[in-house]
Amino acid sequence: MNVRATLIIPAVCFLLLSATVRAQDNPPPAPVPNVDNPSETAKFKESCTSFSFSSLGGCAELLFTGKPLHIAVGSLAPQNGFGAGLAWVGFIAPTENWVPSYNLDAVATPNGSWRAGAYFKFVHTHRPKIIVHHGKPKIKSNETELPEHPLVNLYAQATSLNKIAYFGLGSATSDTARTYFGMREIITGASLVKPFYQRLNASFLGEANGRFVDLRPSTGNGSPSIEALYTDATAPGLATQPGFLQLGEAIRIRPIFFEDLLHLNYQLTYQQFFAPSNSTFSFQRVNLDLSHSFALYKSTTRFYLPRDANGPDECSINRLGDYEGCSLDHNAQVANCEAANGTDKSKCKEITRDLQGSIGFRFFLSTSITESGHVVPFYFQPTLGGGDLNGNPSLASYQDYRFRAPDVMLLRENFEHSIGKLPLGVAFIADQGKVGFNRDDLGSSPWFHSYSAGLTLRAGGFPQVFLLFAWGGTEGTHTIANVNTSLLAGSARPWLF
Repeated sequence: MNVRATLIIPAVCFLLLSATVRAQDNPPPAPVPNVDNPSETAKFKESCTSFSFSSLGGCAELLFTGKPLHIAVGSLAPQNGFGAGLAWVGFIAPTENWVPSYNLDAVATPNGSWRAGAYFKFVHTHRPKIIVHHGKPKIKSNETELPEHPLVNLYAQATSLNKIAYFGLGSATSDTARTYFGMREIITGASLVKPFYQRLNASFLGEANGRFVDLRPSTGNGSPSIEALYTDATAPGLATQPGFLQLGEAIRIRPIFFEDLLHLNYQLTYQQFFAPSNSTFSFQRVNLDLSHSFALYKSTTRFYLPRDANGPDECSINRLGDYEGCSLDHNAQVANCEAANGTDKSKCKEITRDLQGSIGFRFFLSTSITESGHVVPFYFQPTLGGGDLNGNPSLASYQDYRFRAPDVMLLRENFEHSIGKLPLGVAFIADQGKVGFNRDDLGSSPWFHSYSAGLTLRAGGFPQVFLLFAWGGTEGTHTIANVNTSLLAGSARPWLF
């Protein structure tokens, strides 16, 4: 079994038990208007000092999702372990049109890898003029697909990984050519989201990042360190890693059709990587990501996509845009305003015991564009096999990072269904993928196939957990366990490539 699975199984069991107990509790009473919000210490004493089985779920929810301070958990990049640490979530005094917030966190794993970041959100909450329409609305949304708000995101994130596999470039590599390297990447930058067409839930996305990578040897792993088998010719960027200015623009649409039965998540991204000190490493990239999700149960199935307005350690489904007529001088008044409206909108989504199920299909294409004499550094090239640097699984029966190239294509079909009324589900995934040195290679390179089945956990604000057994490739089987790097409904972190 993969080492990550060994480390994560106790955490999965604890989260599942806590979630199940929490689901059996009666829902909390509505907040009393104009009563001060209880402090974190008071909540901890109420939920975590009684040592009763019935309070276990509430205690776990407070420990892993509470505000302002809670335990941060999540998997780092594959082979670097399950991380734990602390997260601090808070708000800055809002203005008439802007709600600022911040999210600080740091986690470390048993193999010495770590991640630390600071994320600041400035969400524009100005309400447009209300127009009354007669008749049945043409589009119906649920709480998982609330209209997006314009926002600006500032962040600084440092990630240090001690064990990343490298097999060479292209589809003709051998699994016996495995080596390892370590990497530290610092990302500082800003991004924005600007909705422009609500009927399609369409948004323009932009980003500007500074990326600073430092590679190092990785020894004691049963395979050689990367410099023992590869050179700068076979691993471009191995000898030197210049700083990069990375710009990106994207169009994203997330429409819903047939009264919540069909959810689409389409995104087209264009990125530019500039290396001022060594222009031979400058390149461009185009990503096309088309995801389709079909709900099997119209009234109960929910799709919890990342919420741009949240920080990665925040799981509120609807925290913003509902404060009209309230005084927003400080957090206590925000809490009182929520209480006066009869609901605590800053809470994470409660655990549900509804029957849920979905079928999904995804097409992903990433293609790089280089000028004559330019190359894409190998550490910025996408990978297929196991999981990638961002923890996204693909061709799960193969080793992590197994196939690496400037151009990749992935097709995925997946099925997920809850087990009765438990917050536990079963999943089946089929992947087909190929890699190439250019777009033409994607037409002639071989398809790799993989199948995986296992368990999923999607409960309240806890991180999404999955445990998969994969088979069907040409290199054996693979067991993968992973906890999302962000809470359910939290925003995604900056990608590492």
